[in-house]
Amino acid sequence: QVQLVESGGGLVQPGGSLRLSCAASGISFSFYAMGWYRQAPGKQRELVARIAADGNTNYADSVKGRFTISRDNAKKMVVLQMNSLKPEDTAVYYCKGRLMSNDYWGQGAQVTVST
Repeated sequence: QVQLVESGGGLVQPGGSLRLSCAASGISFSFYAMGWYRQAPGKQRELVARIAADGNTNYADSVKGRFTISRDNAKKMVVLQMNSLKPEDTAVYYCKGRLMSNDYWGQGAQVTVST
């Protein structure tokens, strides 16, 4: 049974930091491309950051220089470090794993950036 479980969301003030973690089970994690997506109320889900099996990364323009994605294959975990958070970063953040045509999603973690 495949599971992706996010943790680390919460409420933070503008300019603050949060660290999201996604723990995977039931997959050969090291072969999977992993990504973080987000969905704000009334908006479509969008890619935030992605890390390939070989470690290559790419980011949405809106988070470049502020967010960092990393993976630990031994722990089957992918992490999104979010710094200099802005109110427009408020959304539900989802972890996704992809291998060929197989996509798996986590349940989502709420991130709220507000005073």
